[in-house]
Amino acid sequence: MEGQAAETGRPAVAPASGADAKPLRVLIAEDHAVVREGTRKILERDPRLETVAEAEDGRQAVELAAKLKPDVVLLDLRMPVLGGIEAIGLILEASPATKVLILSAYDEDDYVFAALEAGAGGYLLKTAHGSELIDAIHSVSRGDVVLHPQIAAKLVRARAAPQQHQQDAASLLSTREVEILRLAAQGLRNKDIARELALSIRTVEGHLSNVFAKIGVSSRTEAILFALSRGWFTLE
Repeated sequence: MEGQAAETGRPAVAPASGADAKPLRVLIAEDHAVVREGTRKILERDPRLETVAEAEDGRQAVELAAKLKPDVVLLDLRMPVLGGIEAIGLILEASPATKVLILSAYDEDDYVFAALEAGAGGYLLKTAHGSELIDAIHSVSRGDVVLHPQIAAKLVRARAAPQQHQQDAASLLSTREVEILRLAAQGLRNKDIARELALSIRTVEGHLSNVFAKIGVSSRTEAILFALSRGWFTLE
């Protein structure tokens, strides 16, 4: 069922791009009605967010994402008809510009790794506060990697565990590759990194491909977690 944009008396917070910027369009995908209602009310606190639709199962989430092209899909993983992991890939295929933020009660390794590998831009647990959820939606919409602290710690441990020794960045990557990876960790897209460093987008893509190959990962998220776990840089 499609939700309606919420009205609020809360004073608007002017976004960086100007007071006339359109609110972020959010699709809530959650099979429990009471949780959907609660989540929608949390989003209504921020006039920069607009709930454009609500989905009761994974298949409906994919269909609504394809139709509405929301900025962010807030997705539970345990969904009827079509599971959340499978839905992530189909959502991104149908609407490549859409970001997916997982909001789940489960922090098992299988769920976390599969969701991030499928392309989710963030993973929050349902123990998060409303303000954290709102901040996460804005961050994910900008391309940032957003992880609940408990999830981030789990992924760092998992990435670090198989390593016999800690290698510093200089032994694996060039100075330029580390610089590009650091900017990617800050949420910059390839075109933004290219502009920041006065490089072509193709050059940035080539450097990232080299990074993936050198450290044995297949995604930006994995590369960022690899670097964070070794203290090559921080997100601050």
